Amino acid sequence: MAARIAFEVDGRTVEVADDGASLLEALRDRLGVRSPKDGCSPQGQCGCCTVLVDGAPRVACVTPVRRMAGRAVTTLDGLAPDDRRHWSEAFCATGASQCGFCTPGIIVRLAALAAKAPAADHQAVERALAAHLCRCTGWRPILDAWDVASPGSGRQDVGETTPLRRPERDLRAAAARAEIEGGVPQVVGPAVALGRGGFADDTAPGGALVAVPDGAGGWAVGETLAEARATAGKVQGRRSTIEVRHPLDVAPGVWDATLRTTWVEPAYLETDASWCEPGGKPATPLANGGAFGAKRLSPAPAAARRLADEHSRPVRVLLSREDTVRLGPKRPPLAAGVRSDGTGVVRIARTPGIAAAIASVAPGLDVVEVDVSGPPTSVELRAAGWAEALVLLAAARGTEPVTVASPNGATATAQVGDEGVWLRVECGAVLDEVVLRSYCTGAAHQALGWVRSEGMAVDDHGVPQGLTIRSFGILRAQDMPAVTVELVPSDRPAVNGSDAAFVAVAAAEWLRQGCPQDWPTATAARRRP
Repeated sequence: MAARIAFEVDGRTVEVADDGASLLEALRDRLGVRSPKDGCSPQGQCGCCTVLVDGAPRVACVTPVRRMAGRAVTTLDGLAPDDRRHWSEAFCATGASQCGFCTPGIIVRLAALAAKAPAADHQAVERALAAHLCRCTGWRPILDAWDVASPGSGRQDVGETTPLRRPERDLRAAAARAEIEGGVPQVVGPAVALGRGGFADDTAPGGALVAVPDGAGGWAVGETLAEARATAGKVQGRRSTIEVRHPLDVAPGVWDATLRTTWVEPAYLETDASWCEPGGKPATPLANGGAFGAKRLSPAPAAARRLADEHSRPVRVLLSREDTVRLGPKRPPLAAGVRSDGTGVVRIARTPGIAAAIASVAPGLDVVEVDVSGPPTSVELRAAGWAEALVLLAAARGTEPVTVASPNGATATAQVGDEGVWLRVECGAVLDEVVLRSYCTGAAHQALGWVRSEGMAVDDHGVPQGLTIRSFGILRAQDMPAVTVELVPSDRPAVNGSDAAFVAVAAAEWLRQGCPQDWPTATAARRRP
């Protein structure tokens, strides 16, 4: 029988078995503390599971619980109630949380920084955030939240311009705008920043079996996550030494602009999860986040339903970060040449619906789908196909600032310079300025990363080799420039605007760099002699 480990969690003494579990597994699965999130365990790279151990921030997924004997662990739930309320309200007021998966760990980190250095400037905050990833907000709203919430920032009491002193927002309208931008129903409010948006695995009943992919097309089932992973033979992902490659070549011709892209991982932080009671309805993996379209065909709900019926018990289905990389859809790679008159040839990995997506904005482009050995691709990912087409046409025209119109009628104008990103968006009724600005800033972050640094290492057999979340090239807080977003008021019905912002910023960044052929451009630059 395993020995017991006694330690303190949020002011109460607890005991768990010393059986090799991580602190994160002990907190979530044995003690029912769900504010620390699992975005990459046991990679220790996303920061979503950050807690305080004797007052110092620590990533729980790579911390063995046996090291906690006699120590004090503080999760987001254990912060002083006034501190927790102040941080969550600041995050809501500035748009610093969208899905809210990464923010519990970030708030814990920032609260620790505020206690140690309440007057820390943005550079110090960015250094603290180096241990974290945020895929939604583009980092700048999080810095705004620091300015509001930190006791030493000097910016909390500056009158009516302070977010916490603005007139009461209509959070129903904010949620409506978030649903339009994210593509699924979303909650907006301070509780979201605390990780209480209703994520699938957070709502799973205690005592449920756990199922994970077994690597052979089936599912390994165990009483605990550790047992299921051991049965599946899970191996922790590593960063690959294989360079990002471009599987397609541009068709011969005389072109005004050419572009080659690679597979791009959507890199949403909440990996696919579901659970189901026997005979019940499975929990959706899209409970409070759209995952940029990548979870719409997730295998988790169907597996949860089937396994619950098969075992006559509730079953949690969880994909690890490595599972998500291997199984989840990617942005399809392409090689294209276009002329300024809107004609050209796009060679792209065969993907259902991709030709129609391109034709919706660029009917003069000839689309040639090619069978490419690699991970699955999907047209469901953010603006897949039509984004690349509009970027190419903007580059062929060569005019700045860049203005694009999305298929749904939104327009975005962008320019990228030494002072940062400038963006103007018109997408119908604004509904909620904070939410829309946050989504557009996040779209700018994703666009800059798409052009500069994001890509997947895939071997000659088409198998992804870069399996860590840090290997995808997501821009860190310190890499993200300032973003100025102008929202154009309109009486038209509200439509998604952040996708148009994503395309406009990507085109503007590419033009700023002189339109080098291969994306990500940082990888291409390393290869040049």
